[in-house]
Amino acid sequence: MNFITEAVVKAVKTLYQADLNPADVSLQETRKEFEGQVTVVTFPLTKFSRKSPEQTGNEIGEFLESELNEISGFNVIKGFLNISLSDAYWLDKFYTEILPDNFAVFKPNGKKVMVEYSSPNTNKPLHLGHVRNNLLGYSVASILQAAGYEVVKANLVNDRGIHICKSMLAWQKFGNGETPESTGEKGDHLVGRYYVLFDKKYKEEIEELRSFGQTEEEAKKNAPMIKEAQEMLQQWEAGNERVIELWKTMNLWVYDGFGITYKALGVDFDKFYYESNTYLLGKDIIEEGLKKGIFFRKPDGSVWIDLTSDGLDEKLVLRADGTSVYMTQDLGTAQLKYNDYHMDESIYVVGNEQDYHFKVLFLILEKLGKSWAKGLYHLSYGMVDLPSGKMKSREGTVVDADDLISEMEQTAKERTEELGKVAGFDEAEKLELYHTIGMGALKYFLLKVDPKKRLLFDPNESVDFQGHTGPFIQYTHARIRSVLSRAEAVNDINPGVSSLVPEERDLALLLSQFPEIIEQAAKGHNPAVIANYIYEIAKAFNKFYHERSILQAEDELTKEFRLQLSFASAKVIKKGMALLGIEVPERM
Repeated sequence: MNFITEAVVKAVKTLYQADLNPADVSLQETRKEFEGQVTVVTFPLTKFSRKSPEQTGNEIGEFLESELNEISGFNVIKGFLNISLSDAYWLDKFYTEILPDNFAVFKPNGKKVMVEYSSPNTNKPLHLGHVRNNLLGYSVASILQAAGYEVVKANLVNDRGIHICKSMLAWQKFGNGETPESTGEKGDHLVGRYYVLFDKKYKEEIEELRSFGQTEEEAKKNAPMIKEAQEMLQQWEAGNERVIELWKTMNLWVYDGFGITYKALGVDFDKFYYESNTYLLGKDIIEEGLKKGIFFRKPDGSVWIDLTSDGLDEKLVLRADGTSVYMTQDLGTAQLKYNDYHMDESIYVVGNEQDYHFKVLFLILEKLGKSWAKGLYHLSYGMVDLPSGKMKSREGTVVDADDLISEMEQTAKERTEELGKVAGFDEAEKLELYHTIGMGALKYFLLKVDPKKRLLFDPNESVDFQGHTGPFIQYTHARIRSVLSRAEAVNDINPGVSSLVPEERDLALLLSQFPEIIEQAAKGHNPAVIANYIYEIAKAFNKFYHERSILQAEDELTKEFRLQLSFASAKVIKKGMALLGIEVPERM
């Protein structure tokens, strides 16, 4: 809307002999209860006019109407000048911008971004929290790519540490050599089962030691299971071949299991990093920081950084025995990622419980003089809660991602069959549709909320064909495709209509905003911007569909235009949903 901004600047110059900075012109979308599409806020302009906001609005409105052919009328409500753009303007915009294939296609901007997401531990399956993380990371990467960035999707796998050794030790003691092949169990579930078993046996040992008079703290330290796990970790760090071989074997089982879950979620990665490969580089960075005087060594040999002057606290970066902590590994990984890709921005998709950790990490890297540290960004997100009793949980504590996916498919199956939306589908097509709807429901529900907010996920509410849901949008797309399939080929030639009904104008206005919406979502790293915009498109199309006939339009020119408008709506819905990682069916 630059032409309106320029015209307002000209109006102020002509009417009030004053120079107005274009950046000070405030334009908004006109509120639905008022007539018009663009609103100029007139309060800041009264200092030039020295008149009331209403009088200023009327004077500027009259000037704009006489100056611009694109304006068909205006009204002033208090300090707001509401402008109506002509049908000729919207039709020209539709045929020159919205309908062509290159609509909302951005040229490469020369900037490179890494989005790191998923970050699983190799001692248990992915859970509901990982699902939000994966979907958020994948969507942000897709949006940035659509906005013209070169994007690298990275996954940092936490494949080392005491928690990994707990699963290994429990399998070694109680596994009797069982494998995913021998049990028919997914590898990540099998390994996770032994992690739970370790915890059970460890607690039994703690209780036994307490019965002999030890305090709980003493029992936790002295229990044989934890001592053996600590010894196994030391053997791993020392390169013990037998321990390393077991570690490699069990990790491979987990990676195979993760692969199945990632495929079902529809996410992928360009680069995998493993903490077992990055923690040593972190130790080198600690040495560098000690030489620069950024870190200091305490009498016990541990290494720290004092951030109290920055409003934070003292932070441990290396233990007294020389073993690494998470901060050591993250320093090493950050350097390795930059060495590999020299990206302009590096986004960490990690839950908000790690907000403080990332403040410290980024500050340390700045103090170390890493010029690229200013491009680091923590995409912090809230936890996902479930209504109690809504879903079963394998371990009784967290909802397993695979169970969640199965339940979503089952819920989609039941709801779709209730509504009779699978007539004419064979069994394979039905299964594909249930997966598409189930995953669309899950993804949309998790992504329509601002990432920073904690959310309550209700599987049943998410699979609603009438609400603010993925299936409602998917069904709208299928409805449009059904209309288009009953028409002859839709061409891109202007049939010559000269006027629009309100529903057509509203839809054209919404569609025209798509490029701006992509830019806004990319800048804010926020898929909710896309999700809520696509919902508005679906609502506007359904209103248009119910109130205006498409195939039985009053004349051929109108019919052709409405088919083109339907085609453009389907195109934007499909592309917008793809940016959320959601497929839209051609028929339902």
